[in-house]
Amino acid sequence: MSTEPASKPAVVIAGATGFVGRALAHALAPDHRVIGLSRGERAPDADVAEWRACDLFSLLDAERALEGADLAVYLVHSMMPSAHLTQGSFRDFDLVCADNFARAAKRAGARQIVYLGGLTPAGERLSAHLASRLEVERALGGYGIPVTTLRAGLVIGAGGSSFEMLRLLVERLPAMLTPAWTATRMQPIALDDVVALLRFVLGRPECFGQGYDVGSPDVLNYRELLALTGSLLGLERPMYPVPFLSVGLSRWWVRLVTGAPLDLVGPLVESLEHEMVAGDLRLQTLAQRPGLTARAALERALADERARPAGKRPIAFRPASAKADRRVRSVQRMTLPPGRDAAWAADEYVRWLPTYFGGLLRVDVDADRTCRFRTPVGTLLQLTPAPARSTPDRQLFYVTGGLLARPTKRARFELRQVLDGSVLLAAIHDFEPRLPWPVYTLTQAPFHKQVMTAFGRHLARSAGAAP
Repeated sequence: MSTEPASKPAVVIAGATGFVGRALAHALAPDHRVIGLSRGERAPDADVAEWRACDLFSLLDAERALEGADLAVYLVHSMMPSAHLTQGSFRDFDLVCADNFARAAKRAGARQIVYLGGLTPAGERLSAHLASRLEVERALGGYGIPVTTLRAGLVIGAGGSSFEMLRLLVERLPAMLTPAWTATRMQPIALDDVVALLRFVLGRPECFGQGYDVGSPDVLNYRELLALTGSLLGLERPMYPVPFLSVGLSRWWVRLVTGAPLDLVGPLVESLEHEMVAGDLRLQTLAQRPGLTARAALERALADERARPAGKRPIAFRPASAKADRRVRSVQRMTLPPGRDAAWAADEYVRWLPTYFGGLLRVDVDADRTCRFRTPVGTLLQLTPAPARSTPDRQLFYVTGGLLARPTKRARFELRQVLDGSVLLAAIHDFEPRLPWPVYTLTQAPFHKQVMTAFGRHLARSAGAAP
C-alpha cells in the first residue's frame, strides 16, 4: 500500500516504462501521486507510488487502471507487435488503445489528458506515423475530457528509439550514404525540455484543450544532425549524397545497421520526408523554457548513456514480449453508414454472416445474437454477446467455445466507433487458436481476414461509399 498523502493529485501515466515516461514520473513524484501503467506487475519505486498492470487493448483493464485518476498522461504508440500474430495497421491498433484510455479517463472523472504527439506539417499528405499521431489526439478528446497536446519532433534523450537509431548509425558506419531525405529540415527537442513542458501543462486550466508545437531553438537537417552526433562522439564520418536510396530502401538500410525491428523503423523512416518544424513556440515562451540547443541536447543524452553501468544501456527497441505467446490480434477499419452506430453494425453482422457463407458453413444465430459457426463435425466457434459490457457505440462478444479456440476468458470480438463515430473498428483480441500454429496461419487467420474484409465492403455499400 502507498503512503502518499491523499492531498497529492493522482496522475496516471500510460507509457510510464518508456524513456519519456520514466523521466516524467521522476519529475512529478515530489508533488503528485504517480501511478504507472505497465504490461506486467511491478513493485512501487522511488518515483512511481503504484504500478498497475494494464493491457490498453482491453477497456476493462483501462478502466481499472485509471480508477482514482485526477490527471492522465498518454505516451503510448503501438508500432511494435502486441501479439504473436497481428492483422491490421498500427494506426488502428493506436486507435483502439487511445479510445480505451479516453473512455476510462471519462469514467474515472479525470480533469485532463496530456498527450505527447508529433509535429505535423500543414498542407501535406502525412505519413502513416504522423497521421496516426493526429488520430490518437482526436480519439483522446472524443469523450469530453480536455486534452492538452504537445507536438514534438525527434526527442533527444538516452533510451529513445529515434535517438538510439541515430547514434547506432553514426557508431557503426565508417562512411554514410545520405539520400535526399537527409536534407529535410527538422527541429528536435531535448528530453529534459519535453518533461519540463509536460509537467508545466499538467493540471493547468489555461492549457486545457490546447495544442502546442515544441522544439529546440535550432532548425537543422538530418545530415547536419548526423554530422553533429559524429563530432560529439569523436567520430569523423564522410558523407556521400546518393540519389537512388529512397525512403523505402532506407527502411531496410536502417534496419540492417541498427538492428531495430522493421515494425518500428518503417513508420519512423517514412516520416523523414516531412519537414518537422514547429509552427510556433508559444508554450515555451509561456513556460519560460526556450530549450536546449541541439548540440547541448546531444551532449546530455550521450553523457547519460556513458554514465550507465556497463551492460546497462537502454534497449529502446526490444521485441514485444507478446511474441512468445500464442495470442492473436486482428483489427480492421470500416465505414459506417450515416446515422448508424456500433449496435446497428452488430445486428447487421449477425444478419449478414449466414448469407455470406452460404452452404460452405452454417451459422446459427440465437435471439440474443449468440453466433455458432457449425459444421457436421461440430461447432467451430461460438461468439456470445456481453450486453453488460456493451454500449451503443461499442458492442462486445466473447469467444466462448468451439473446436478452433482454446478456452480463455479474454478472447473477444468487438465492434467500436471511433473518431466522432464515423469509423468502425472490428477487432479480435487475445484469441488463442487450437490449430497448430503453422496450420492456423495458413488457414483460419487469412480466412478471418477475408470475412472481415467482405463485411467491410458490405458496410461500405450500405454507406454509399466505394468498397
